[in-house]
Parts: sequence; C-alpha cells; structure tokens
Amino acid sequence: MVNPWDLPAPFILELDVGEGDIDELGHVNHSVYVKWLERCAWSHSWDLGITFADYRRSDRGLAVLRNEVDYLASAYLGERLLIATWIVSVQRIKLVRHFQVVREADARVLLRAITTFACVELSTGKPKRLPVEFAVRYDGAVGHAIAEVDSH
Repeated sequence: MVNPWDLPAPFILELDVGEGDIDELGHVNHSVYVKWLERCAWSHSWDLGITFADYRRSDRGLAVLRNEVDYLASAYLGERLLIATWIVSVQRIKLVRHFQVVREADARVLLRAITTFACVELSTGKPKRLPVEFAVRYDGAVGHAIAEVDSH
C-alpha cells in the first residue's frame, strides 16, 4: 500500500465496515465516522498508558471543544478501513488531534479531521489543567511525530 498519511508515525486502528454502519443511502453514515474517531483516540490513549480509570481517579477528562471533519469519499459495507490519529499539540488545558480515515484496498483518504479537546474537571465540568502525568505521555507522542518530521 502506498503511504497515504499526512504525518509520520500514526497510531492506527483497523476496522471492517459492518451493517450497522450503513445508512439509507447505502454508505457509512457521517455520524459513524465521528464514533470511530473517538474510538481511535481512546485506543491511542490506552496505548500511551492512559485509561478511563486514570481519568476518573484524577477527576479530569478531555471533552471535545471543536470537531472539524472533511468527508472526502464514502466507505461501504465490508470494506477494511484504517483510522489514524496523531497528537499535534498539548497545552495547559487543550489537546489537538489530527485524524485520517483510509480505505485499505486502494489507500484512498476518505476523511480528514481535527479535534480540539479541553481538559475539564469531571466533578464540576469546569476547565482545568491537564494532569502532569497525562501531559507528559501525550506530549511524548507529539515529540515522536515532530522528531520524525525533522529527520526528513
């Protein structure tokens, strides 16, 4: 497969399009892609060693502040998709992820998205600083991608 990724070193979640993902128009419904992006983001967080339990323990969570999604082509029943994510920015309260959805069979980019998260205190819903332990892990993922970009 030709490298379809906009950035180096993606975290990739593979999935197959199921019947429940298809809408009345015969393709994957737009809302399903957003669920897949969330699933990919959580899988990446778990891979970095950050779990739901860690968020609850610290009384913090990352809430979506903004979602920018460009739907470029459709996916259909039975297709294998690759959902990729990169953390591109970690700030005091905000974290930004980029995403791409690619059809494995032809390496076609079906979707590009940017999601901005705000760290909130779970007990109050108010914006709060990202815990240091999370910031270090997330920032490490940013550093890895930047190092690979700089080396080319």
